[in-house]
Amino acid sequence: MSETLAPVIVDARGLMPPQPMHLTLEALDTLPAGGEVILLLYREPTPLYDVLIRNGYVYRAESTPGGEFAIHIRHRTD
Repeated sequence: MSETLAPVIVDARGLMPPQPMHLTLEALDTLPAGGEVILLLYREPTPLYDVLIRNGYVYRAESTPGGEFAIHIRHRTD
């Protein structure tokens, strides 16, 4: 039976740039294989997407009707 890792939540709502990116990158530095970081924000972190792709991560962005974003980040596995 495989064990599911709990996601690492980075709640950056209300923080000003560049703090959300720094906190996210710090969390990714220790992310185990198969793990996930979920970044919570009030705006879409468009500059972060290029950084993630260049560094071997994939992401999935979700938005709520209230204008919040949840960015699910994992290691690329191809």
